[in-house]
Amino acid sequence: MKKLLVICTVLSLLIACSDNSNDNQASTTATATGAETTVASAPVETSSAKPTATNSGRDVINIVGSSTVYPFSTVVAERFGKTTNFKTPKIESTGTGGGMKLFCSGIDINTPDITNASRRIKASELQMCQDNGVTGVVEVLIGYDGIVLANSRETEQRSLSLRDIYLALAKQVPAPDGSATLVENPYTTWQEINPELPALKIEVLGPPPTSGTRDAFAELALEGGCKTFDFIEAMKKADKNQYKTVCHTVREDGVYVETGENDNLIVQKLQANPDALGVFGFSFLDQNSDVVQGSLIDGSAPEFETIASGDYSISRPLYFYVKKAHVDSVPGMVEFLTEFTKESAVGDEGYLTDKGLIPLASELRNKVRSDATSLADLAL
Repeated sequence: MKKLLVICTVLSLLIACSDNSNDNQASTTATATGAETTVASAPVETSSAKPTATNSGRDVINIVGSSTVYPFSTVVAERFGKTTNFKTPKIESTGTGGGMKLFCSGIDINTPDITNASRRIKASELQMCQDNGVTGVVEVLIGYDGIVLANSRETEQRSLSLRDIYLALAKQVPAPDGSATLVENPYTTWQEINPELPALKIEVLGPPPTSGTRDAFAELALEGGCKTFDFIEAMKKADKNQYKTVCHTVREDGVYVETGENDNLIVQKLQANPDALGVFGFSFLDQNSDVVQGSLIDGSAPEFETIASGDYSISRPLYFYVKKAHVDSVPGMVEFLTEFTKESAVGDEGYLTDKGLIPLASELRNKVRSDATSLADLAL
């Protein structure tokens, strides 16, 4: 009897061991399988460092910047998306200044790859880029554009001088009595400035301070008229900062109305208010010539030929800037540069000239194309 109990006990122990072994084997298999699943679906380890373009996996070029360059960039982007295997770049109109801030904020994937500009990058902006790790910047000059003062075709075309524009829009102007002193701008009608101009209220719609068009307008139009006064011109040597303040600062009493970074909105407002003038790029005038007309400036009309020759005084170069740190990480960057700078786009008969872009001289176009596609570093 005792022998039988011992045998039963031993058999029970063997069965129990066998069951435990099977349980352990099943548990190990489940754990291994579960581990594979966890690895496949586990989130990537996080860190305090921002992701860079290198580890992002982003496959769309992100572009910000100038509202003036925006229509040119959009045409190139749409063609690029249709004729290549790359996605159509995403473009946002933020204004030149706003685009520079975004572009220069760093090299992580949340920053733009390209920024458009209706003026050249400032030394302070390039320094901001470098301070934030954006040490490789490629400059691409695409062509020229004029800045116009336009009004509705329902009324007469204006003929203005640079001096007229300065006296109408500057915050401080020479005293009306002819003395060499500055006063807060007292003018409310165009005829008060120049008896040959209509007795209409001065009302000008234009871009905000963040706009490259506003910067260029201040430098070319306002300063152009400002320095026709000898005592202000002399100020440039004595106190350059005061000279710039006097010549570039726009009045803030409601005569100049900021309309944001939307040039199409200005065109719409001019149609609604035939007495007003609007400030925007020649390309928008060219595209809306059925409803608005450009003013003569010192006797010269804003036209393709006068801007190209330099006879039209309010003209400026157009650019875009490329972040080299993203070139090897975001697909299509070099190919987009190639599309934007090739002869069929920016040449004398290029598709961008149909949109109002004034092309560079042939020799300069070739140099720009070479520098862009070789990713030559910008040096101011």
